[in-house]
Amino acid sequence: MRVAVVVPNRDGRRWLPGLVESLHAQTRQPDEVVVVDDGSTDDSVTWLRDQAGPAVRVVERRAAGGFAVAVNAGLAAVRDADAVALVNTDVVLAEDWLQRMVAALEATPEAGAVASKMVVLDRPEVVDDAGDTLRRDGVCEQRGHGRRDKRAWDAPGEVWGACAGAALYRRVALDEVGGFDERYGMYLEDVDLALRLRRAGWTCRYEPAVARHAGGGSDAPIGYWVARNTLVLVARWFPLRWAPYVAYRQVAWLVAAARRGALRAHLCGLAAGVRALPSAWRARRADRGRWPVTIEDAVPPRPWRGARAGGHPEAPE
Repeated sequence: MRVAVVVPNRDGRRWLPGLVESLHAQTRQPDEVVVVDDGSTDDSVTWLRDQAGPAVRVVERRAAGGFAVAVNAGLAAVRDADAVALVNTDVVLAEDWLQRMVAALEATPEAGAVASKMVVLDRPEVVDDAGDTLRRDGVCEQRGHGRRDKRAWDAPGEVWGACAGAALYRRVALDEVGGFDERYGMYLEDVDLALRLRRAGWTCRYEPAVARHAGGGSDAPIGYWVARNTLVLVARWFPLRWAPYVAYRQVAWLVAAARRGALRAHLCGLAAGVRALPSAWRARRADRGRWPVTIEDAVPPRPWRGARAGGHPEAPE
């Protein structure tokens, strides 16, 4: 299996040495490394050309387009690969990360993606993401997020979807579903991709290969983008009968945003989401009848309120 690594970068100069060093140290070396610079205003490109080495190819985008646009540019630039690893700029990979991820993909022909065990960069005892799960209220849960790592997420298996900050994808699966949806810009674009992979009949494996993630590689207003893109996601995919769940969660998020002093950003994100709804509805109509797996099977029921909502009952404290 030939494997490429694609790294989207936007003003990530401070993180690049750690990432590139970890790529060079992999026990299974990638066949190709492509870094897509998404209109950086720092000296990322200069550093990459001078310090990253000849194995790292740089694709420059003069204007920033966001994560989804940058990743699609990287996928288009990959010359020959059976699988593509997506790695954020602010990630440092364990030496065996790629070897284990490729082995998991090779051993599971029905898998379109492999999620990894992401931990906090400077607090590796804290889990950042051990696979994603989409709920019918529009929330995407990150397994283990913020919890101390007591080895509860050390068993490989199947998960709903992968966080694209450190994940491996089968190239034929990406091509089948059309890559990343650039409507999202950044945040939740990997959830949309995971949903399309599921609706196309692909599964997702979880391999507890460790990727340390800073979570500060982007200066984007997270609350704005999550509010916006949640509306886009549910309009694009969810049936009307799930609207009460979504409405309940939206009200809860409004209250939470007000309490933490982030109401303005949240409301701006909702307004942007409303403006993006016509495009999401057009895509929904255009795709009608395309997907072999129903939305009910692709997004199985999980608790959306109460003590277990947002929890991870499959992992003990």
